[in-house]
Amino acid sequence: MKPCIEPLTIRPPVDTDIEAMRTLLNEIIRVGGTTAMTNELAPEEMREWFISGNAVVSCLVAVDSDGAIAGFQSLSTYGSLPAGWVDIATFTSRSRHKSGVGSALFVHTREVASALGFSAINASIRVHNVGGLAYYSRMGFETYLNEAGDPQDHGRAFNRVHKRFDVAQN
Repeated sequence: MKPCIEPLTIRPPVDTDIEAMRTLLNEIIRVGGTTAMTNELAPEEMREWFISGNAVVSCLVAVDSDGAIAGFQSLSTYGSLPAGWVDIATFTSRSRHKSGVGSALFVHTREVASALGFSAINASIRVHNVGGLAYYSRMGFETYLNEAGDPQDHGRAFNRVHKRFDVAQN
C-alpha cells in the first residue's frame, strides 16, 4: 500500500463533517465517470447512505492537518451480498487522488471489517473507472465478476467489475 504523503487523522465522522463529505461526493458525482451515482445528495441522504442509515456498518473520514476532509470510506450491507460480506465505497477529494488517502483509510476499514466478523469486502467499480480499479487491486482485492449493464436511475446502464477482499486471508 502506498503511504500517505501527509499526516492524516482517521476517525468516524461527526455531524459537522457531513457538509464537507457531501461537497466532496457531489463534486465527484457532477464530474461523473467514477461513481454509479448520478444525482447529487442532500444532507439527509448523505447521513442515511454513509453515516447512520440501517445499512451502514462503518464510515471513516480522513482529516488532514488543516482539518479538511480529504476522503471517506464506508462499509454497508446494501444489496444482496452473500452472508458475511459487506460492500465498500471510497471517495477522496479530487485534489488528493494518488496521495495515499485511500490506502490510509483502508488500513482502518479492514480492521473494522475483521473486528465485526465479516469474511469478505465487495467493491463494485464502474469498468471505466481506471483509478478505482487500480486502487482496489493495490489494496488486495481480486476480480470475481464482470457485470454488463447494471441498470441505474434514468435508464442508464453501467458495466461494473466486482472485486473481493478476503478479510481473514489478509
